[in-house]
Amino acid sequence: MQPHDQLIQKMLKNPAVRAEYARIERDEMPMLDAILMARAEAGLTQAQVAERMGTHAPAVARLENSLVTGKHSPSVATLQKYAAALGKRLEVRFI
Repeated sequence: MQPHDQLIQKMLKNPAVRAEYARIERDEMPMLDAILMARAEAGLTQAQVAERMGTHAPAVARLENSLVTGKHSPSVATLQKYAAALGKRLEVRFI
């Protein structure tokens, strides 16, 4: 087992860490997966998406990363710009 994997296993023994990991896996990862898949399908880099959005690549990286960290939730307007840059539209649903 790699040192990184050992560290993860150790951290997941903490109930608070385990709960947050489960929350991210349940709530945030599907959205991140959808965003990254859409960008891959469009064949665009973060820099190309940024150019189409009228921003810079680090802003797109922060947007994508924010879905994992939960530190910042992108606005619907930002997600709409991102979707438009990919030639798509944003659809929000309650299930």
